[in-house]
Amino acid sequence: MKYARRLVAGTLAAGALALSLTGCGDSVDPIERLGRKTTQEAPEPGSGTPSAAPSGTPSGAAGTASDEAYRKWGLEAPVAYAPKPARKPQLPTAGPGRAPVVDRIPVAPDDKVVFLTFDDGAEKDPEFLEMAADLKLPISMFLTDNVASADYGHFEKLRDNGSASTINNHTLTHPNLRTLSFAAQKHEICGQQERLEKRFGTRPTLMRPPFGNYNDDTLRAASECGVAHVVLWRVSMQINNFQYAEGSALKPGDIVLAHFRGPSELKGATETRMTARMLQRIQEQGYRIGRLEDYL
Repeated sequence: MKYARRLVAGTLAAGALALSLTGCGDSVDPIERLGRKTTQEAPEPGSGTPSAAPSGTPSGAAGTASDEAYRKWGLEAPVAYAPKPARKPQLPTAGPGRAPVVDRIPVAPDDKVVFLTFDDGAEKDPEFLEMAADLKLPISMFLTDNVASADYGHFEKLRDNGSASTINNHTLTHPNLRTLSFAAQKHEICGQQERLEKRFGTRPTLMRPPFGNYNDDTLRAASECGVAHVVLWRVSMQINNFQYAEGSALKPGDIVLAHFRGPSELKGATETRMTARMLQRIQEQGYRIGRLEDYL
């Protein structure tokens, strides 16, 4: 049994390492890092044939977007939101003293719902605050102290805009945790837990390892720091399109990774433009957006 747990942890870590190719700091170059399927040009939001995605407004914990908000931000249909599920899905478990790893929410095959997560906190664009508030986007934020703390107030506004967005742990300094000792990993994770709790009044229950890289020590440290789930992803947003860990389309329950990034890293694009493209890609595939914490 002990060997089996080590094998599973090693397999997950290898998968996380593969995903790290699109992880923090690397999800902004659709030509050099993506591959042919995701580098193809796609129509800009606001042009071409209207999306066939189902319309709707946020329900459950998230607020309600205005009827015309989507037009303001270059979308051709309202963003569709998934209501809070009546029952939470059965999630992966971990060994004693380990935080479980989640990289896709196990929903029904016909439940076309995905989840928005944004990492780091380097970019603090006031226009994005307006966009997220207008659309009532439920975002799970994973903040790194050494880049986000210059203006934690920005992310507090994002949290408090009526969308039920949340603030979570992405370590103090964004290291590759797999290269650190258990004690050093615990410092990175617990240290950020404490800073976020002191600043925002709530101790996060979710943590994302930088680059998606982790090992058994990470899961032990996360558990000891009060983390309920270590959250990875299956899809990452580049400048114009998605990059998929498997296949060439979204799958029900996918956790989508994006970053708080500005024009210098997005080849001149803004955070709002990148997000509009991301929402359009979700609409094109007929998916709704759920609030991640409602399923965990």
